[in-house]
Amino acid sequence: MNSLDTAPPRSTALPVPAALRTLVARLPIRPPSFALALALDRLLRPRLAPDVAQQLAGQVVEIEVCDLGLRCRVMLTAAGFRAVADGGPVTLRVAADAASYLRLLRGEEDADRLFFERALVMEGDTEYGLILKNTLDALGPLLRWPPLSRG
Repeated sequence: MNSLDTAPPRSTALPVPAALRTLVARLPIRPPSFALALALDRLLRPRLAPDVAQQLAGQVVEIEVCDLGLRCRVMLTAAGFRAVADGGPVTLRVAADAASYLRLLRGEEDADRLFFERALVMEGDTEYGLILKNTLDALGPLLRWPPLSRG
């Protein structure tokens, strides 16, 4: 497993109390992973070309929302995205704060910029990470909500 970066994201976008973040980090990973899998089935899966879906399938991806203490694990299968239990190896781990993820999903930020600013951390299989990043870049924004205020 190659590490693309190992430093934690530096942004503290949401003022989440440490006690709450610690509590959330102790909760089971399965419920938020299930919710993320459902969201990805609606937002991402219909937009994936069959050959790209095949390239991305069968690999465990862990998503961490650092400022919330939240982690999710998902895998794309022929039947769609599914939640993956905690433990065991991951192919790719992506970590950022909630606001950075929202800006990425809305197309307001470029993943490369966040990566180089260390607001987005990717660890794991470099080739798989690049396939995923390039796929998401080619698809464009997954959310079409109003932009975040930067006040």
